[in-house]
Amino acid sequence: MATSANGESTSRIEPFGLKTSSFIWHLHPVLGILFGMATVSLSEILGLTVYDASGAASGRVREVALTPQEDRSRVSLLIVKTPAGNRILPLNAVSTIDGGIRASTGAAGWTAADGSEGLLLLSRDLLDQQVIDVHGRKVVRVNDVDFYQESAQNRPVLKVGGVDVGARGAVRRLLKGVIPAAALRALLVRIPPREIPWDFVDLIETDPARRVRLKISHDRLAKLHPADIADIVEDLAPDEREAVFETLDEGVAAGALEELEPKVQKAVLESLDSERAADIVEEMEPDAAADVLADLPDERTEEILVQMEPEERQEVAELLEFKENTAAGRMTTEYIALPVTSTAQDAIDSMRTFEGRMENMSAIYLTDSHGTLAGSVPLVKIVLAPASTPLLGLAQEPLISCHEKAKEKEFAELFDKYNLLTLPVIDEQSHLTGVITPDDVIAMLRAKL
Repeated sequence: MATSANGESTSRIEPFGLKTSSFIWHLHPVLGILFGMATVSLSEILGLTVYDASGAASGRVREVALTPQEDRSRVSLLIVKTPAGNRILPLNAVSTIDGGIRASTGAAGWTAADGSEGLLLLSRDLLDQQVIDVHGRKVVRVNDVDFYQESAQNRPVLKVGGVDVGARGAVRRLLKGVIPAAALRALLVRIPPREIPWDFVDLIETDPARRVRLKISHDRLAKLHPADIADIVEDLAPDEREAVFETLDEGVAAGALEELEPKVQKAVLESLDSERAADIVEEMEPDAAADVLADLPDERTEEILVQMEPEERQEVAELLEFKENTAAGRMTTEYIALPVTSTAQDAIDSMRTFEGRMENMSAIYLTDSHGTLAGSVPLVKIVLAPASTPLLGLAQEPLISCHEKAKEKEFAELFDKYNLLTLPVIDEQSHLTGVITPDDVIAMLRAKL
């Protein structure tokens, strides 16, 4: 047993690291019944008659609400439509939920529902809305919301188990009140469920202030591969894309931005304020950053560059001077170059402090005192060699490089012919100015498809 922040005990299935309820819903919501948990849907609760402590029918359920800053899954209150207006009925004032809602308080004591600040209203905010299924790595539309019902101190507790994104939820809502309840239940049993456990759902909220109040983040989304995040983002509307990129960590956002289609990259950067866009661009590979900024209007590019840190701004600005269809326009300036007198230990020490991407370390480059490219040493040779081994003795022959002005076809053919992992780029004086990686070649080929 584990104890939650509010002191409640929650059972866990340790091999999966999931709460029992989440695990059950991940398998099949009907299994909740086998574990002693009743299940009920949002569409079944909406419209139920609410009886006050005297037994008088006092209204009908209009909304079911969560207070995410207190508990992301536990229903905190119902909004009841009464003759006197909408009223708030805290769930801890509900004695039973069984074909109707029976309250333990009088209707006269129910407070007016004047606003919804800080509340996630499940009917308004979830039904027919798009959410992110981080397990399935896709955007889905919610047809219904399913709860499991527990009991605490002889009162019902409702917790969101998952969202229904299949035909079952749609049919339940469409035929509710149209055919007898028993016939509807018999029909629904025959429709396979398509449930997404609540733990795998990321909400999309375009209002920044409301995101903060409801504590909506994209921590689950951030754990996916950047390519998967990009696929999801491309399925969203422009304002929803902006909301996601405003919430993601800059490093995660940068990785996802690099994977987006060029036209979507442009749209995202144009939608963000200059400071946020600069924070993300700074985390990108310099060549990728230059590529995406080159597609923006000059004025917008300058706005973002001004907000960047001096070192990153200089790297990207230099790359922007080159034509995109040349080696210099595709290269990155993040690589490791050491003097020709260096040893394997020097290379290992440099790798430990290298802040660029791991794939940029597949080879260590050697330069003479004038900055001229003198050799390329594969990482595998460095790892296997004694620490005192001179790197020049490990250099690969022949030394393959290309000129800054080489066309895309030329350096792509070099990658193919020599099965390269990186390709050094040199200027007129044979000075090392950058390297091209397989990602750069793939990005070039994708742009041509």
